[in-house]
Amino acid sequence: MLGAEVVPSLGLLALLFVAPESPRWLASVGRTAEARAVLGRLGGAAHADAEVRAVQAVLPKEEGRFADLFGGRFRAPLIIAVALMAVSQFSGINAIMYYSTKIFTSAGIGVKDSFGASVVVGLVNLVFTFVAMGFVDRAGRRPLLLTGLALQAVALGAVGAMFHGDVSGLPLLGGVVAFIAAFAMALGPIPWIVCAEIFPNRLRGRAMSVATFVIWISCYVVAQTFPMLNDSPAIGPGNTFLIYAAASIAGFVFVLTCLPETKGRTLEQIEAFWWAQRREAKAANSREV
Repeated sequence: MLGAEVVPSLGLLALLFVAPESPRWLASVGRTAEARAVLGRLGGAAHADAEVRAVQAVLPKEEGRFADLFGGRFRAPLIIAVALMAVSQFSGINAIMYYSTKIFTSAGIGVKDSFGASVVVGLVNLVFTFVAMGFVDRAGRRPLLLTGLALQAVALGAVGAMFHGDVSGLPLLGGVVAFIAAFAMALGPIPWIVCAEIFPNRLRGRAMSVATFVIWISCYVVAQTFPMLNDSPAIGPGNTFLIYAAASIAGFVFVLTCLPETKGRTLEQIEAFWWAQRREAKAANSREV
């Protein structure tokens, strides 16, 4: 199983040789012609010129610091990034990916069939990631996230109820697969997209490092606590999945109330949006005083 992972790794390595540099980075180091060429392949010459002008307009700003993330207008996008990354793990995705064989075995499915079910889970995860790729720029980030979170909350609730009712076999596998599909088309890839969009160029690298730190710390917590929750006589697998369903519901409420739509906006337009939000907040505070 470990040796088989060499194949996709080599495929990724080969593709990196034809991957272009970020046009924003190219423009920032003075390689404007190369930046225009990359952008031109995506949207044509007019699009490339407009994007290069927008990038050059924000380049003179001072490089951001970690301290800038925790104050002023960047507090809201930082909260969004941290919340999305944490919810993506506390919904239980890696508990299933890491312990799927254990989960299916504890539900009365044989060990051999458990390995087969784990393969199905992985394939569904792959297929529905392509669904996210196909619809994220058509439907938008918020609608996909809301749909995915709602579906995975229902699926996790159903899995928890089946454990409580001693239901196993295909119904249980169907519930787990439904959750994986909902996660793969929304909460799996979209938080990474949103986190890369909501921070300005000068802070994006630092912000993404914080988001990555949060998601892997959350992943560690879930990976360490799932066996304890699953094996606990007081909690058990049924209540464990209901806890994950509650996390998905909390994520749904957060996206519904706090996440702005970023579809169709350039990174510079999103940065201007946060500036406008900050100005409106200051004006509102001044009126109250």
